[in-house]
Amino acid sequence: MGRVVVTGGAGFLGSHLCEQLLARGDQVVCIDNLITGSQSNVEHLVSDPGFTYVEHDVSTHTWVEGDVDAVLHFASPASPKDYLEWPIQTLKVGSLGTHNTLGLAKDKGARYFLASTSEVYGDPEEHPQSETYWGHVNPVGPRGVYDEAKRFAEAMTMAYHRYHGLDVRIVRIFNTYGPRMRPADGRVVSNFIVQALEGKPLTIYGDGSQSRSFCYIDDEVRGLLALLDSDHVGPVNIGNTNEFTMRELADVVLEVTGSRSSLITEPLPVDDPTQRKPDITLARSVLGWEPQVQLREGIERTAAYFRQVLGR
Repeated sequence: MGRVVVTGGAGFLGSHLCEQLLARGDQVVCIDNLITGSQSNVEHLVSDPGFTYVEHDVSTHTWVEGDVDAVLHFASPASPKDYLEWPIQTLKVGSLGTHNTLGLAKDKGARYFLASTSEVYGDPEEHPQSETYWGHVNPVGPRGVYDEAKRFAEAMTMAYHRYHGLDVRIVRIFNTYGPRMRPADGRVVSNFIVQALEGKPLTIYGDGSQSRSFCYIDDEVRGLLALLDSDHVGPVNIGNTNEFTMRELADVVLEVTGSRSSLITEPLPVDDPTQRKPDITLARSVLGWEPQVQLREGIERTAAYFRQVLGR
């Protein structure tokens, strides 16, 4: 693409994206306000002459000097723990942040890439979820701050596409995991691995029968770049179709880590989806993409990372 702006570039997913963009020869301007991101995620990129880091909140006026070929909007709290702690900021970055970054892309004549989420499907009544499904979301529930922010962001992006002729891409990201997740980010993979490595009980919410489909970070980024480089507007689901219950995930984590941790149960959070699995027919046909890393291998890689972080 040339020169690429990545908002939320110091976050878990954003930092891997910045890394791969640089590896293929793009220049990268990474923008992050560090609410949930960390400079440590991109410190190994600072010495690259093609990398620029800017600490900034894109919910306020956002401008980048010089030419820009693409604006990738990944800034947002993305785990329930984070967006419940930062509800107003989550709504603002999904609305004002999307508006500001769309304006930047329009002014620069750049391609715009929106990181949306499987959460736009809410607690789905269609399974698996295809891009044509409109979702089942509680707009006034506690999770609505994230779900509706992303739904608004998609609507705003398509409005710029239709009204201003802006070249846009929209991806719906399903549960992604891997190195650089924060130990206390509240996501189930990091929760389970950290608890197992520390010999603490693994916390199961509800009866553990709710399911998710987990996509390893390398597969996810490969899909994102394939969409960025394609001619398809989207939205496109990028996620792994292998579905696991929370109890099945716990079993894999315990086996990989060799932990003897027990399982404890807590009440299921409000509006927690009972199942989540992407239909990736579109990604396969349009992008030629599908995931390659199986859950056990991905958990092994992620557990190795957390062993280093925790000193275990």
